[in-house]
Amino acid sequence: MPRAPKSSASPSVAPPVPASGAVAGSHSIDSIAQDIATAIIEKRLPPGTWLREEALGRVYAVSRTKIRAALLMLSKDKLIEIIPDKGSFVSQPTVQEAREIFGLRRLLEAEAVRQFIAVARRADFAALQQHIRFERNTLGSAPTTGTVREKLLGDFHVVLAEASGNATLAGLVKELVGRSSLIAMLYHSSNDPHCSSDEHEALLALCRSGDVEAAVSCMTEHLTRIESGLQLSQDRNERQLDLVKALLA
Repeated sequence: MPRAPKSSASPSVAPPVPASGAVAGSHSIDSIAQDIATAIIEKRLPPGTWLREEALGRVYAVSRTKIRAALLMLSKDKLIEIIPDKGSFVSQPTVQEAREIFGLRRLLEAEAVRQFIAVARRADFAALQQHIRFERNTLGSAPTTGTVREKLLGDFHVVLAEASGNATLAGLVKELVGRSSLIAMLYHSSNDPHCSSDEHEALLALCRSGDVEAAVSCMTEHLTRIESGLQLSQDRNERQLDLVKALLA
């Protein structure tokens, strides 16, 4: 059952600002959806935020029909929830959903590693190595926000999946990485980004060696460590859902 915000005082966050230089009313449905998705992943729109169609329409200078279409796209990616007679809200994944998402990521990304090793070219390894260097340069600069760090580290998984040559698999991984960002925001990830980058380096070395099973094991353990850094408390989540039920009664 879809969940409404915890109270009528849902987080009041400014809508995402469109790319500079865009002509008013020129935004496509895809570009609006991408802008909002980026704002969600970058934590500018926290879980539970009410996405008011009228306000978004003013920001992008487009009709509410266009905004609704963009929100529908985001709902299919599970980044937002559309609740009849209430509106659209940034998703608030439950503890169970968080565990299911990481379980699914382990399955899909293990397969992505297998397929990557089977087809990877020198340029693919070079692109991933460059990404790791960028991770380390960014992590070494001061200061970097948690948002930037998490997005950068998540992008490594998307790039690897895309290099597997399986577009469907890559699309699923990209969706789950985006949903993982929401989970990290809601459940206060304590993961050390430097550790994650080191694990990316170790994974890439195993992929280069052609040791499929060792690389798969490395990816699986990496995702398990990320999940273990989340404060997943079933009791806390149940109290939240009880509050929602009380407000809807």
